[in-house]
Amino acid sequence: MKVDIWSDTRCPFCFIGKRNFEKALQAFSQNDKVEVNWHSFQLDPNMKTDLTKNHYEYLSEVKGIPMSQIMQMHENLIQSGKNAGIGFNFDEVKVSNSFKSQMLVQLAKEKGKATEMEELLFEAYFKLGKDIDDVEVLSEIGEKLGFSKEEIQHAVQSPELAKLVKNDIFAADSLGIKGVPFFVFNEKYAISGAQPTHLFSEVLEKSWTEFSASNSDIKIIQEGDSCDVEGNC
Repeated sequence: MKVDIWSDTRCPFCFIGKRNFEKALQAFSQNDKVEVNWHSFQLDPNMKTDLTKNHYEYLSEVKGIPMSQIMQMHENLIQSGKNAGIGFNFDEVKVSNSFKSQMLVQLAKEKGKATEMEELLFEAYFKLGKDIDDVEVLSEIGEKLGFSKEEIQHAVQSPELAKLVKNDIFAADSLGIKGVPFFVFNEKYAISGAQPTHLFSEVLEKSWTEFSASNSDIKIIQEGDSCDVEGNC
């Protein structure tokens, strides 16, 4: 069974959604039969990296709202993070464009390590206040998953990986996805946003029931003369 997830590495609800989904997946009895595919998305592709501003200051400037109001608006988000085991550190979050980090996710997908890469990027950005647009920072993160510094430096300059990021973004647009996180189960059921764990559990069960029914073993009614794959007739 397949679950496709569109996510931006600088989206706090994507971090919460990831944790809530993973709790549901861990408790799911058929979790070893679930293939999770991460897809790139950018909430603000034209945003310029600016290390002189933190998360609150940037949003205050962009939205034209006093910073005190922005901080107040984040109270529920911070609590939701705590409920998911995440300690958001918005005072230290750097204003960083996420495109290069998305290229790292694409690189990790090739080695089956996209989930781990997503987690490390979220932690670096939201908890450690790292600039995820900086190649040195991305190299440190990549090295934790066994990638060399040279591999990371090549990855963030790779036209092929850049194209994969853009393809994911185009696919999201084609599906009408306007916000993330966005979860698609077996190309049939979708969950938008950082929903609670129990909802992910319900959709996993429903999707699995339908998936297993449509992919059950073929029952042979009667066997006759035939040739096998080794040419024996």
